[in-house]
Amino acid sequence: MNVRISVSGPAADAVRRVVPRLVADRVATGITALDASLWGAGAEAEAANRLGWTEAIAVSRPLLPEIAALRDDFRARGIDHVVLAGMGGSSLAPEVIARTARAHLTVLDSTHPDQVRAALADRIERTVLVVASKSGSTVETDSQRRAYEQAFGEAGIDPATRIVVVTDPGSPLDESARAAGYRVFTADPSVGGRYSALTAFGLVPTGLAGVDLDELLDEAETIELSLAIDSEENPGLVLGAAIAATEPRRDKLAIVADGTHIVGFADWAEQLIAESTGKEGVGILPVVLPPDAPELTTRPDDLQVVRLVDDAGTERFVDDTDGEIRVSGTLGAQLLAWEYATAVAGRLLGINPFDQPDVESAKVAARGLLEARPEPMPAAFVADGIQVRGTPDVIGAASDLASAIEVLLDEVPADGYLAVHAYVDRVAHPAFAELRDLLAARSGRPVTFGWGPRFLHSTGQYHKGGPAHGVFLQLVQRPADDLPVPGRPFTFGELIAAQASGDATVLAEHGRPVLTLTLPDPSADLRSLREAIG
Repeated sequence: MNVRISVSGPAADAVRRVVPRLVADRVATGITALDASLWGAGAEAEAANRLGWTEAIAVSRPLLPEIAALRDDFRARGIDHVVLAGMGGSSLAPEVIARTARAHLTVLDSTHPDQVRAALADRIERTVLVVASKSGSTVETDSQRRAYEQAFGEAGIDPATRIVVVTDPGSPLDESARAAGYRVFTADPSVGGRYSALTAFGLVPTGLAGVDLDELLDEAETIELSLAIDSEENPGLVLGAAIAATEPRRDKLAIVADGTHIVGFADWAEQLIAESTGKEGVGILPVVLPPDAPELTTRPDDLQVVRLVDDAGTERFVDDTDGEIRVSGTLGAQLLAWEYATAVAGRLLGINPFDQPDVESAKVAARGLLEARPEPMPAAFVADGIQVRGTPDVIGAASDLASAIEVLLDEVPADGYLAVHAYVDRVAHPAFAELRDLLAARSGRPVTFGWGPRFLHSTGQYHKGGPAHGVFLQLVQRPADDLPVPGRPFTFGELIAAQASGDATVLAEHGRPVLTLTLPDPSADLRSLREAIG
C-alpha cells in the first residue's frame, strides 16, 4: 500500500470506534459508486455533481500525450518559463506537484501590484501563461490574464501563441479563450476545485513545467483500489476517522511536514480540509506548522497533530503519549487518499464537504467596494507609520501598536484561534510568515497564517462558516506603485485593498474581532511588529 498511517491516543480510539461503522455502512464503495446520498438529503443535489474526482485517474490519462506534445512544442521554440495564474485549488495542487518534482513553476496567486509587476518583468520572451479558473470568472485570474495579454503585446508577442487556458466546458473563459485563439483544456465539471489535483487543473501547468505526469497518476493508481473497498485497512476511512471523530473532538488539525519528501503538501491539505468542513458552525481548522512550532510544545487539548513523514511504519496502532497521526506515502497516492478522507470527515461531521456557502460573501463585499469607491475609513491612530484600524472590541481599548495586538490576543477564547492574513507581496517579503510563531508563543493558542488574497480561496470559508471562535489580524502592504488592470475600471492596488476591506467587513458582520494594520514600509514595519508582539 502506497500510503501508511499510524495513530495513537484519541485518534487511535476514534479509528477503533468509527471505522468498523464506516465499513458496515459501505461508505467507501458508496463514494466510489458516486452515491450522493452519503452526506444527507440536504447535500445530495450538490454531491451528485461533485464526485468525479474518484474517477480522475482514468479521465486524465488521455490528456497526458496532449500536454507532453504542447510542452515539447513550447520548448522547441525556446519557451520554457511556465507561469500559472490561478487561485485556490487551481494553484495549490500544481504548486505542491511542481515543488515536489523540483520543476520550476511560477505561481501567480496574488493581486498585489508589486508581485504582479515582478512576474510580468520575469523572462516574458520565454514565458507561457497557464490561466486556470473553474468558473471562468475568477476576478484575480481574469486580472492577471489581462495584464499578461498587454505585456505580451508590448513585447511584440501574439498572446494566442503563449496563453493556455484550463477551465470548465462552457464557462465564460472557455468561450472567450476559444474566440481569442488560445489553447484550451476543459476539465471534468463534476470535480470541485479543491478536489481537482489529478485533473487538468493539476496536470496541465505541471506537465508543461516538466513534471512526469505518468508517474504521478501511477502513484495514485496504486492506492485506488484500497480506497474503494469497505475494509478496516482502507486508508481513507482510517484517516477520515482519525481527523474528524476524536472524543472530545480535536477541531484544530496541526499539519506538520516532518522529514517528508513532499514539498508544500500541508498548504494544499489546508484548503481541502478547511473549505470542505468549515460550515454550519462546525469544522476542522487546519493549522500548518513547522516541526519546531510553539503549539507542539504547549499542546492545546483541542489540537490534533498529524505529521507528514517518509515512513509511518507498518503498525496501525502505536504507543505515543502525544496521540499523533503519522502519514507517509507517494504524492499521487496521498492526494487521492486525503480527498477520500476529507469526504469521509464530512459525513462524520454531518456537513456537505462539496459546497462553500460562505466564500461568496467576501467576493460580493469586494465587488461592492470596487463599484462604490467609498473613501477609506480613517485610521483609529497611526503608530510607527502603521495605520491601525479594527472592530470596536479591539480598537476601543488600544492606544499604540503593542496594546492593539495585546487586546486582540485577549479576545482569543479558550477554544479559539488567531488567523493572520497578510495582503503582502509574498515573493519579496516572505519573512512576514515568521510572525506566526511569535504570535503562537505569545497567545498560547493555535495560529494560522495565510497570504491574501490567496487564503480567501482556502481557509476563508472556515473563518466565516466554521465555529465562531477566531480572531483576525490583517496585514495590508501599501504598494510602492500601483498597476492598472487593462480593460477594467480599477487597478491591482484597488482590487487587493477592496479584497482586504471586504473580508474584514464580512468577518466583523459575523461578530469576529478584526485588527487591520496598513503597512507603508514592509521591512521597517516588520521590525515594528516583532517589537510590538514582544
